[in-house]
Amino acid sequence: MKRIVVLLMAICFFANATKAQVDPHFTMYYVYPSWLNPALTGVFDGELRASAIYRNQWGNVSAPFTTPGISLDFNTSKKVNFGVSMLRQKAGNGGYSYSTANASVSYSGVTFDNETKRLVFGMQAGLVQKRFDITKLTFGDQWNPVTGFTSTAPTAEQLSNNNLSNLDVGAGVLYFDATPGKKANLFLGYGAHHLTKQTDNFSAYGDQKVPVRHTAHGGLRINVNDRLNVTPNLLYLKQGTASEKMVGVYADYKASDKNQLLFGTNFRVGDAVTPFVGFTFGNTALSASYDINISDLGRTVKGTNSFEITLSFLKKRNFKPSESDFVCPRL
Repeated sequence: MKRIVVLLMAICFFANATKAQVDPHFTMYYVYPSWLNPALTGVFDGELRASAIYRNQWGNVSAPFTTPGISLDFNTSKKVNFGVSMLRQKAGNGGYSYSTANASVSYSGVTFDNETKRLVFGMQAGLVQKRFDITKLTFGDQWNPVTGFTSTAPTAEQLSNNNLSNLDVGAGVLYFDATPGKKANLFLGYGAHHLTKQTDNFSAYGDQKVPVRHTAHGGLRINVNDRLNVTPNLLYLKQGTASEKMVGVYADYKASDKNQLLFGTNFRVGDAVTPFVGFTFGNTALSASYDINISDLGRTVKGTNSFEITLSFLKKRNFKPSESDFVCPRL
């Protein structure tokens, strides 16, 4: 029954492929900053940031969506920051994969009110590759009513192009209030990906343009006391006719000089409720989340859930001049 449901969902998806196309998405999107907004490149209180994220989705239905991603960015003293990132999503019995490799740059030299309020501009460029393994696909004409299915039987289906690569470009802007000691610090951002609108040859007629992915995000970091910060946040994503709306709250509690406890929850409207928890030890942070699905598909297959695991490392500056002592616009 589960496989039949997934097949019907897939048919509905591809029937509307000319109207919408959705990139991989994450619940803990703030751990993979270049996917969210190129303007987040290098926007942290340190010299180097390395992040890794792994998402497993729809694992108890069929061949799951698995999405690992890694990123590395550098904060320089010249107000020009650099980063690189890679992502690979794989799904289905046909070995379909979606891979990206990008380089990004941001400029953080626009400031207001004695550099306590900042405006950052970012650009990103790289490659998007889509492919599938023809040898893993099966077709109806390989079925024999007498002997049954034979994977080695010849097929009349012709699939000559199974590996496509395209140039991809993105851009973004970010505003954040970096005033130290303030009760509440606001941050807002907007990112746009696939500005080149490359042709998706895997679409129904091979001429569909990949729609731009628009991402708006923001939050308010509230300083409750010397140990506790609470950050209500929101995300709005739109690509083609598909959209995603997520609201959440995040808290970090300073247990000691080197350790912090991280906890909170997100709500993806019409899809899932996602509690998450993590901790930091020195310069390293480990966190995990679990999507409790509330959509129609989740109820049909009696609980189709997803999880994410993230690992981050932040190399701090050996010294901290007063102008770098700011509140970062991150969760």
